[in-house]
This record gives sequence, structure tokens and C-alpha cells, in this order.
Amino acid sequence: MEEVTKKPVEVLLEHYAESHRHPINEVIHCICVPAIMWTILGLFWSIHPLVAVSVCVVSLIYYFQLSPKLFVGMLIMSTIMLALLFILPSSTILPLSVSIFVVAWIGQFIGHYLEGKKPSFFEDLRYLLIGPLFVLGFLYRKYQVSI
Repeated sequence: MEEVTKKPVEVLLEHYAESHRHPINEVIHCICVPAIMWTILGLFWSIHPLVAVSVCVVSLIYYFQLSPKLFVGMLIMSTIMLALLFILPSSTILPLSVSIFVVAWIGQFIGHYLEGKKPSFFEDLRYLLIGPLFVLGFLYRKYQVSI
């Protein structure tokens, strides 16, 4: 019998999902992970907009290597997030990013408390980049898009 080999992205997402099974934790992550992603871009934007764009480009290269289909979703998400930063008054980006960052991480830890498992990135920092793919995966599954 032939064994099906999983793509690296599938293995990463399955491992990430192991600590994200509680329905409330999943909802929290679907809200907080994009918020954290936006705030990190906002923190980099506060240094200089090109720093935020560079972080996006490097992340998108990694996402493309994992899955060209997920890359497209992340490209759209990143573009929207950068556009929001572009239209905000520059004086508001840093305080807004820090505030949302703190609130979103509190949400994340509440979710993991409910889950009873520690965040995946405690094992491997790479999972900080997998979190947004996990959230995007919900949308892909809903609309039956393969990864």
C-alpha cells in the first residue's frame, strides 16, 4: 500500500492545530493572530515603513516556499495590513500597535489557558509565522481551497 507523504506546510499546520482545538481558543486565535501580525508590522512601520515592507517580503518568501496557494492569501492579508498602516496618521501607529499588541497577547494566553496547552512557539519560534497560516487555513477550508 502506498503511503501519502504530507507537505511540510501540512505537518506544521497539523502540529499547530494540536494546541488549538478548543472552540473558544480557535475563535480567539482567529481574532488575535491577525491583530498581532498587524501590530508587529505597525511596530516595524514606526521604525520606517520600508522596514515593515521588508519584513513582509521576507515572510512572504517563506510562505511561498511552504505553499504558493497560502502565499496568495498572505500576500492579500499583508497588503491590506500595510495599506491600513499607510492611511493611519503616523503619530497614532506606535501607541495603537503597542496597545493592540498587549490586548491581543492577553487574549492568546487566555485561549491557551482554556486549551490547557502552551503556545506552539514555545517549542519552535517558526510557529509565530505559522499562526497566520492557521487562521488563513480556516478561510481556505470554508471555501474549499486546497493548500
